Amino acid sequence: MRLRALAVGTAIGTVLALGACSGGDEPAGTAAKAATTVGSGEGALNLVALPGHVENGGSDPRIDWITPFEERTGCKVNWRTPRDAGEAAALMSDRSRRYDGVSAPPEIAARLITGGQVAPVNPGLVDGYKRLEPRLRNLLKRADEFYGVPYLWGTDLLMYDTGAVQPAPHSWAALFDPAQAARYSGRLVVRDSPLVIADAALYLKAKDRKLRITDPFSLTPRQLDAVAKVLERQRPHVQRYWKQPAEGVGAFAGSGAVLGGATPYQADVLGRAGRPVQSAVPDEGVTGWMNAWMIGSRAEHPNCMYQWLRWTISPEVQQQAAEWNGAAPADPQVCARDTGRPAFCGAYRIGDRAYLDKVVFVHAPAKECGTGTGGGKRNCTDYTEWTRAWIKATKLAR
Repeated sequence: MRLRALAVGTAIGTVLALGACSGGDEPAGTAAKAATTVGSGEGALNLVALPGHVENGGSDPRIDWITPFEERTGCKVNWRTPRDAGEAAALMSDRSRRYDGVSAPPEIAARLITGGQVAPVNPGLVDGYKRLEPRLRNLLKRADEFYGVPYLWGTDLLMYDTGAVQPAPHSWAALFDPAQAARYSGRLVVRDSPLVIADAALYLKAKDRKLRITDPFSLTPRQLDAVAKVLERQRPHVQRYWKQPAEGVGAFAGSGAVLGGATPYQADVLGRAGRPVQSAVPDEGVTGWMNAWMIGSRAEHPNCMYQWLRWTISPEVQQQAAEWNGAAPADPQVCARDTGRPAFCGAYRIGDRAYLDKVVFVHAPAKECGTGTGGGKRNCTDYTEWTRAWIKATKLAR
């Protein structure tokens, strides 16, 4: 099966220019109630689906989890593929539309919840829900309500050429510490996304405890400035900032890159091609993302939507969707089945709880970020400020 990079999963930092996406039948901050029963399907299902999340054989005749669903349920699936997560949020916020569900990345999930654009899910109505990774299920828990069903997830790692990089790196310092980065000057690759700031923040969290970084996605102005300085010092040593996964693969395959930030998908592709590369989990931990299916608060076909939730976490669909998108399935038991692929499962660390515990999952950087040491509100930086800092550090640095 041809692996296909999931645009939103691997280029997650290209979105978040969402503005104040609000509106809908429910006032902002008011959510619809969770269903208590599921009846007969209404015959149709209208979805907002990220690239690769809905496949009916049109991309590859072997990749089709829509046709079997329609045959089993009688729910005809229609979907809109947004350009990015920002457009997905806008579609769900459009008062003139009544989408039944959306495959939401973490950048917009919280916004959809607080804006009342999605309804809570009743896990008891979703067969197989308890098979999903508990850590993933809790990412969308608010108070006693769950606002989505996990679908796919992934992480950002270190990747290195085993012949050129010795000893094997075990810390983000290999990429962000100026002295260590200089050892491989001109042969580093870094993802071109402001969210790389969070990876550098993990490095600084361990390197400079006086900064008091706790959450790499919630940085004060002082903390963000410190991370920006790290990125500015790194810039002269970077060969390429990659946007599409293939660019990072190409840098290692033919442009002399030996060390960089990467995804399990890229390491898997290069490894299967016989390249001498390995991925490493830094001691400081890694950042990650999870995409989930969420129910629209104005859903026109809620029964079909619940049937869709059940279908998307069935072992067959989980395996197909994960392999097609180059991501990990939310159900780790996929790899315990006879049809599980050992090489794929190992590459994506599926079922590795110790690894999953090290992952700091993405949430959108926001101005308000909890309370400070004195009990007052803690002011942080939002994604607009992150974007400015990223551009200044990586595009304008001299």
